[in-house]
Amino acid sequence: METKFIVFQLGNEEYGIAVEQVKSIEKMQHITRVPRTEKYVRGVINLRGVVIPILDLRKQFGLQEQTHTDHTRIIIVIINDIEVGLIVDAANDVLDIYDDHIEPAPEVIEGIEADYISGVVKVEERLIVLVNLGKVLGLDDQE
Repeated sequence: METKFIVFQLGNEEYGIAVEQVKSIEKMQHITRVPRTEKYVRGVINLRGVVIPILDLRKQFGLQEQTHTDHTRIIIVIINDIEVGLIVDAANDVLDIYDDHIEPAPEVIEGIEADYISGVVKVEERLIVLVNLGKVLGLDDQE
């Protein structure tokens, strides 16, 4: 079976999220801070009348902070009927990935918790880390 993945970048690494979990990809915009939240929660945005919490995946994954560029995007995902925005360095492309090409996740990838990763896939010379959104968002993934 084949699944489509949105490929995005954090630093030099590429990550993938199943297209079926992605609602939209937005340009970076003003984020309203919310006090007393986890450090990886950047705040909320008002997107077409809907207030959406925004997470910084760099902080969530324990990666070094980086200034936002023209390529920085917010990927709006829906999991368990919850909409959340994820700040990423860039959203690159959409790939069709066959399930039998997905390999188990290694224990550690650049300090990221193994639970956050559902697998890795090699596409030509690229290594793409597939993200388990349920774990990243602190929800049980009900795929």
